[in-house]
Formats: sequence, structure tokens, C-alpha cells
Amino acid sequence: MTDSTGRRVTANLSLTLDGRYNGPGGPGDFAAFAPYVTTEVARDHMNRMWEAATTALLGRINAQGFMGYWPSVAEDANADPRDRGYAKWLVDTEKVVLSTTLTEAPWERTRVVNAPAADVVTDLKATGEGDILVNSSPGVIKALLSADLIDRLYLMIFPEITGGGQRLFDDGLPATTWTLVHQETGELGEMAMVYDRVRRSMAE
Repeated sequence: MTDSTGRRVTANLSLTLDGRYNGPGGPGDFAAFAPYVTTEVARDHMNRMWEAATTALLGRINAQGFMGYWPSVAEDANADPRDRGYAKWLVDTEKVVLSTTLTEAPWERTRVVNAPAADVVTDLKATGEGDILVNSSPGVIKALLSADLIDRLYLMIFPEITGGGQRLFDDGLPATTWTLVHQETGELGEMAMVYDRVRRSMAE
């Protein structure tokens, strides 16, 4: 749903074959994901998602976790160039953190907003340019899927069934149509996929 500024809302997330973004151990259970997140396909996929983005939209938990990890990668000359490129982008870009509990920004070039995700995205789309990347924050992504405000999905699918954990695509989402614009498969069976939301004009 682009408007006069043409800003797209994009989102990235990694999922298991059974659609989970964490394991049965809860929000911090990423054991099934670990073998795949540093593969060539996963790193190239990460590079792809931020190239056109000028704003990172994050939930509080991800913002605080990212803050503790990525700034050091940005300064690490021995890091994979793709990891370092993403880290530098994340440190330098505008960041908006959705939180009902934070009282001050946890990072430079960051502002904290206590408001519904759909309202925040609508405001962001009204000014500026470049993609708004909802950065691996499933709660925010779910809210925006419910409001049909996501224009592009960057998904990594890992060949694991965890049998438990939280799902991205809950019942009750609006029916939508997507087109596959990129697909790549890695040596471990991991798949990087990019889907664009198909929107038809009112004239059609």
C-alpha cells in the first residue's frame, strides 16, 4: 500500500517448515534456526533486504537484543562483509522502536513510540523516502499483516519442524495475494524467498 511518497513497508523473518519463528522453549528458543542463519543464502538474503531501506522499525525486545550485538559487528574488520554491511546500516539508519515500557531511546538515531504499529507506519509512509523495514519483529509484523500494510515479505524457510513455538500466520488474517519475486535455495535446504503483495487499483 504505497502512497504519494512511494515508501514500501517490508518485513523479514525466519520460519521453520511448520511456520514457527521460535521453538517450543519460547521466544528465546532458536536452536532449530542456528545451523542456517550464517549460510551463504541467508547472508545474501540479509544483504538484499536492507539495500533499499532507510528506516528500521523494531519491537522493544529485538531493539534491545540488536543493540547488544550488531554495533560490535559494524566495527569488526574480520566479520563477514555482508554482516558488517548490515550492521553499519542498522547503526546509521533511522530506527523507530515500538514500546509501551521504554522511556528513552536505547540507541543513537532512535526514537521510541508508544502507539499502534499501523498508526506508526501510516505516519512514516507520509514523509521521506526509502523502504520501511520491519526488522525481524514478529509482533509488529503480525499487527501490520492484520492491517494489510506490508508490501514485501523477506522470508527464510528452514528445513526443520519444531512441533511447538509461535506462528507468524495466525488465523483471522485478511485474505491477501502475493507474488514470488525472488527465490534461492541453499546447500542445507534453507530457502530465501521474497514475496510482494499484489494490490489492484480501484479502477480495475
